[in-house]
Amino acid sequence: MPVVLVSTDFESGQTNLGPYSLCFPYIIANESEWAMMLVTRRDSNTSTNIKRTKKCTLNFIPDEKKYMENCVMLGFPGETTEEKMPNSIFTLIPSPREGTLGNPYPEIVKEAFQVFECHWDVSFDHELIDGCDNFVLRVDNILLDERYHSAICRGMEAKHFPPVPIDYGFRDNYQFWFAETKKPYAVPIPSGKGVDVGQVIFAAKRIDPSYEWTEEAAVKITAVPRVFLKRVISGVHDAAAKEGITTISPEFMDKVRDKRNEANEN
Repeated sequence: MPVVLVSTDFESGQTNLGPYSLCFPYIIANESEWAMMLVTRRDSNTSTNIKRTKKCTLNFIPDEKKYMENCVMLGFPGETTEEKMPNSIFTLIPSPREGTLGNPYPEIVKEAFQVFECHWDVSFDHELIDGCDNFVLRVDNILLDERYHSAICRGMEAKHFPPVPIDYGFRDNYQFWFAETKKPYAVPIPSGKGVDVGQVIFAAKRIDPSYEWTEEAAVKITAVPRVFLKRVISGVHDAAAKEGITTISPEFMDKVRDKRNEANEN
């Protein structure tokens, strides 16, 4: 499981940091909205603060031993925010975004390689596990180091991927267990699972024959699974209509991709 530091606002205005591993994607197959699930103890500082402010920030921190050691200290149950935060080694900086509920989001961790600013969606049932609070956190804003953004979206060298810490989610009476980060590797889509250039052009013609796709542009989406191909092509056509163009070129495909990535960041 990943390790995230959840920052929330204590009643005094002081930022509270709580380390969690039970934080995972909940809504992902939607082009306009995303959500994470966070599972906490009901009496934790994090849970109490989210219930009061409806906001939190998920800080994904790099895999460094000193950070993991500090997470263990910050996660010790029973301590108040005032008692534990003087022991934090993390640098807190203001959020660059104003809150949708009238107040700023909690401070973010400067050392984080990725940050999700979220609000609690109270319309979802958050008592899925007895004895715990289960928060559906809508992702309002994503901050991501540019090096890693390029690696994820444009397929740069694996050395530019973030060193994500892994928690085994288990502790005995004496210690917590973490795994070392390994270098990521790419696995191509199996032959026959994606679509070829001819299939993209044929599908595009069936959806709207008024648009002309070049082969170079069609190559850009050959890795898209067949089940999503129509939606992707329709999205490109919508973008072309706004631009007033009818020929889909590889340059236009790159422009659409960059706009989508920029929208996801904001």
